Amino acid sequence: MNRTQVYIQQSKEKFLNELIELLKIPSISADANYSSFVHQTAEEIAKSLTNAGADNVEICQTAGYPVVYGEKIIDQNLPTVLVYGHYDVQPADPLELWKSPAFEPVIEKTEIHPEGAIFGRGACDDKGQMYMHVKAFEAMMKANELPCNVKFMIEGEEEIGSVNLGIFVKENHEKLKADIILVSDTGMLANDTPSITTGLRGLSYVEVEVTGPNRDLHSGLYGGCVANPINILAKMIASLHDENNHITIPGFYDQVVELSHAERAEMAKAPFSQDAYNKALDMEDVYGEKGYSTPERGSIRPTLDVNGIWGGYTGEGAKTVIASKAFAKISMRLVPNQSPEEITELFQKHFESIGPKGVKVKVTPHHGGEPVVTPIDSIGYEAASKAYEQTFNKKPIPVRSGGSIPIIAMFEQELGLKTVLMGFGLDSDAIHSPNEHFGLFNFYKGIETIPYFYHYFTELTLNSDSSKKGLLQNQQ
Repeated sequence: MNRTQVYIQQSKEKFLNELIELLKIPSISADANYSSFVHQTAEEIAKSLTNAGADNVEICQTAGYPVVYGEKIIDQNLPTVLVYGHYDVQPADPLELWKSPAFEPVIEKTEIHPEGAIFGRGACDDKGQMYMHVKAFEAMMKANELPCNVKFMIEGEEEIGSVNLGIFVKENHEKLKADIILVSDTGMLANDTPSITTGLRGLSYVEVEVTGPNRDLHSGLYGGCVANPINILAKMIASLHDENNHITIPGFYDQVVELSHAERAEMAKAPFSQDAYNKALDMEDVYGEKGYSTPERGSIRPTLDVNGIWGGYTGEGAKTVIASKAFAKISMRLVPNQSPEEITELFQKHFESIGPKGVKVKVTPHHGGEPVVTPIDSIGYEAASKAYEQTFNKKPIPVRSGGSIPIIAMFEQELGLKTVLMGFGLDSDAIHSPNEHFGLFNFYKGIETIPYFYHYFTELTLNSDSSKKGLLQNQQ
């Protein structure tokens, strides 16, 4: 065991206690009432980076919440890894479904996490996974075993679409200059089956509004005489899928890249139990696009889902009204080569066209993101694979994720850098839901694995450049 790993083993309790304190801060970027807590979290991250050994730590102000930056440049001739993460979290609602308060973290044992898991908003997404990188860096610094340069870029607006990160990146090309971007905001298949995410779906997110009469009306006097916006909205949404759960928007699938039978066969080699999946969600059966398996529906196929719907009276008791307005929030997950701008435009044109004359329909686009596929024949992927193999004693499986991290495509466009997605969470961790949690096994395993990525990425990069082989030998 090298000095870095010894330090990690000796510091586990300290690392966990620090994470617990970080999780207590309700850094909800979507709600302005929590603004002070988001800024407080940025300050805590900056302190953690400084204490870990980073230089030039800054809280970089943006038009919204700040980006925390830090770096350690040990030799300009060595590779540089740029670590991205986020410190903001989703709202905790509905609060009544949490077994313990969302911002009062507790450790509990579960069937999947017999050694314990930390329950709290942000535990997995992304405070726990982001903090793994800070602690792995600290361990390498304390052990004097940091093999390359490292930069940190940790933002506070990921959960609201990273609205100001693109501007920050555009204005700081030189500051962010690196060889690879390293991110842990994804998951792996299972604790005994490591995996590396090689693809992410894109995203188009919209809000729709259907307006009928100019005010709420008495449902007895006006019922059956005027268009009810809630009824109309429900019918419009229902029409967006056909009997095979195929999306009915004209042109929606025109740019979708269909995987070959061989590629689908390779994907099918990843372990998956439909029974276990159903049991975990307490469902009798799944529901989705005909002709595709559950893993395929959740990764290589585009989707359209209603994320929220409201209108009329929803309080206690009865109020017999026909609402003037009805609303819904709708997200579409996209696959290569779908463009979020094009899909948003197709949705808007179609949705506005299917509203009857008795209502007015408004579509408001929100944030979106490009789908991403990362190569598995790159130095970055090979380094990550070797790192997982070192700590899990098993070669990781490349998988495509159903989630979206819109800024990954932006990084490549603006910085010309590929990203390696080394996630350590599990699908069962309930991110964005009540009772979010992160296994202690996963938290510690991430901290143990990340330093090996640095080692292998440095070694492979220098070996690939014959002019630097002498430097590699000196480093060793």
